Amino acid sequence: MIRRHALLILALGLLITAIARDQFDAWVDATELPHLASETSVEVLDRNGTLLRAYTVADGRWRLNSTLESTDPDYIKMLVAYEDKRFYNHAGVDLTAMLRASYQALTQGKIVSGGSTLTMQAARLLEEGSTGKWSGKLRQIRVALALERRLTKAEILMIYLNHAPFGGNIEGVRAATRAYFGKEPRRLTPAQAALLVALPQAPEARRPDRHIKAAYAARARVLARMVGTDILDLDTVDGAKSEPIAAQKYSFPSLAPHISDRALAEAPLNTTHHLTLDATLQRQLETLAKTSLRGRGNQINIAIMVADHTNGEILASIGSSAYRADGRLGFVDMTGALRSPGSTLKPLIYGMAFDQGLAHPETLIDDNPTAFGAYVPQNFDGKFRGTLRVRRALQMSLNIPVIKLTQALGPANLMSSLRRAGMDPVVPGGKAGLAIALGGLGVTLSDMTQLYASLANEGKPRALRWRIGSNTRENARNLISPMAAWHVADILSGLTPPPNAPRNRLAYKTGTSYGHRDAWALGFDGQHVVGVWLGRADGTPVPGAFGGDLAAPVLFEVFSRIKPELTPLRTPPPETLTVSNAELPQPLRQFRGRNALFEKPKDAPSVAFPPDGASVELADGFLVVKVRDGVAPFTWLANGKPFEVATFDRQSVLQQVGAGFLTLSVIDAKGRSARVNISLH
Repeated sequence: MIRRHALLILALGLLITAIARDQFDAWVDATELPHLASETSVEVLDRNGTLLRAYTVADGRWRLNSTLESTDPDYIKMLVAYEDKRFYNHAGVDLTAMLRASYQALTQGKIVSGGSTLTMQAARLLEEGSTGKWSGKLRQIRVALALERRLTKAEILMIYLNHAPFGGNIEGVRAATRAYFGKEPRRLTPAQAALLVALPQAPEARRPDRHIKAAYAARARVLARMVGTDILDLDTVDGAKSEPIAAQKYSFPSLAPHISDRALAEAPLNTTHHLTLDATLQRQLETLAKTSLRGRGNQINIAIMVADHTNGEILASIGSSAYRADGRLGFVDMTGALRSPGSTLKPLIYGMAFDQGLAHPETLIDDNPTAFGAYVPQNFDGKFRGTLRVRRALQMSLNIPVIKLTQALGPANLMSSLRRAGMDPVVPGGKAGLAIALGGLGVTLSDMTQLYASLANEGKPRALRWRIGSNTRENARNLISPMAAWHVADILSGLTPPPNAPRNRLAYKTGTSYGHRDAWALGFDGQHVVGVWLGRADGTPVPGAFGGDLAAPVLFEVFSRIKPELTPLRTPPPETLTVSNAELPQPLRQFRGRNALFEKPKDAPSVAFPPDGASVELADGFLVVKVRDGVAPFTWLANGKPFEVATFDRQSVLQQVGAGFLTLSVIDAKGRSARVNISLH
């Protein structure tokens, strides 16, 4: 009978236990978990995966995404050994540790050790809950048990690695190693790993940038606990204790701010942006941008762009000297601002002229005062050089010759070539005239760098890209032929470098916009293309600013930072004609526009006085007339009637000319004529 009762009681106990277990399981399974996918900092990476820039999460905290694979395994071992040595064996709650902690607290009257597991800490971090009340502790236990049922141990560790507090607005192990060690957590010293283990227990009281002594003490306790484990030996621990702790935090990388902002704006849902930039080069050129403006006031700014023209990848992009709201308007990305290009379009114009058989580098062209209708351009220095070779006209950046070429090519064709290069030029008034050859349009530094990349790429359009994996569409039609592109590069590589710059055959061109608002320098070698702009972001003139003085020295400095030696320019294509002027075909020896047959010779006569359209007062019926150029003798006609015949004088007096409108003509000995329409009273 007794045995039967005992069996009945045992069975009843087992039943109650089973019911309790089922209810407990149901209670755990019914747990509503917090969001497991927490926001992490958006990261912008360079071509090698190096962090260029990171953004804080919505509440202003740094929380860089951490993974087990990218974290030093010895740190993980130390963390588990110190915080939760039975982590891989329990189901979320370590009853042994909790009983020990409770007993110690009761017998000693204070908390000696904690009973929370890493899973419970992960639960608290997810909910940002407190451990100070029994209700909070119970909630942590429930969530911890549920986490263990739904996640792997590795996934639970990932929660801790991403959310553990390390002082201030630093969360997660990656943010911590960046802030306190200036490095990624992939490889840590034992001393660094021990400090990371210690900090989350009291992050504000132990942060080394404020409480360096507490940080040393906390690290020492963690290291002491490692003695006797298979993680660190005694000698390693002793060495780690003597390793210094930096008392100041490292700044988070903030390279390429303008293009990083652009990446974020174009793909706001991406948590990681992979750019083609090179972090090392970007950092060097950002420093160069700052130093190059020393002594130039607080309003002149600079922008720099570097690309590999063999594949179109942008390697560095500096939108301003400093990313801040200052007198230079540093928040404005000047690589994308519309500016006048000055003379920097001239190489394309000459290349188009070479292509269309209008000129050759050895062709002679006149640089003399010329009126193109109502447009009367001048050279930058107000001087004229007479007849010279096209090669020299481009190297000297003369205005009259390039306007003559633009007139022969047609402004519309030049605009078409710019658009074929992937540019988006803006012309005031919407209609392109001859002035576009001298910078009378708006372009960006990005556009101009892309144009020069195309010139360097044998005249084939080369679209530049800054995001890895992005697809760029390039026009299949060449801007200019490889032959013309080689001629342009050969001419530009013959320019004299700025003072103290190496004579390294860099093909480059400078430019200065009207009113000294923009100073440019663009250049290329056999692999890289660089664009430099200086000026004021608000477009205010900078008196005395010239591209050759301001931008060119920076251009050569940029190339010196890209690599020790330039990559040689391409060799001439087989069809390239490299001869002297005397050996050129007759039509190419002297430039003549497409309308040359209808143009007057340079020495043809012209009416010097009175000017066309003038209103002249007669003196007793006499009219004084003057002829310029031409060959004597001259014949003067008024409304078709001869008034002076076969005179060798260049000034004559016509008698008995009546008042009214008059067509005045002069004919020289070669039968060449000129005429004006005037009114007499």
